[in-house]
Amino acid sequence: MLLPVMTAKRNLIAALAALSIAAPAAPALAWGDKEQGFVAGVATAVIIDELLKNNRKARAYDRGHAAPVYVEPAPVYVPAHSSIYSTPAARAFQSYSLSERKAIQRNLRAWGYYRGGIDGSFGPGTYNAVVAYARDEGASLRNTASAYGVYDGMIY
Repeated sequence: MLLPVMTAKRNLIAALAALSIAAPAAPALAWGDKEQGFVAGVATAVIIDELLKNNRKARAYDRGHAAPVYVEPAPVYVPAHSSIYSTPAARAFQSYSLSERKAIQRNLRAWGYYRGGIDGSFGPGTYNAVVAYARDEGASLRNTASAYGVYDGMIY
């Protein structure tokens, strides 16, 4: 259940609980102390049950959105006759502004692909992280256009 819906439901239950405590129903006034105590006990049990259910749902929601876990990217070996700096991924990365390059590195770090510094420069760490991310997303880095698609997906 979405968090705003859970909050609204919790607020509604709290309001009903306050209303039932502050303004008892008119027929209940005609009852004796034992009857009123029974009704109050049942209402309290129902309210506490709903609060416990909401608490369990909130904890289950939090467990489903755990903190990112670092995933060691598989090393990518570039043939000796070429350099990572001449790849389509590097050319596309360098065309972004410094703030966008840093955002890419921050997102890669948040998702567990990158452990280097957030400096906006393209190096082996950034290259391996981008390749691992693209592989996990099923994307290709064979040309500059596809590299732009991967980077745009990280930024926007």
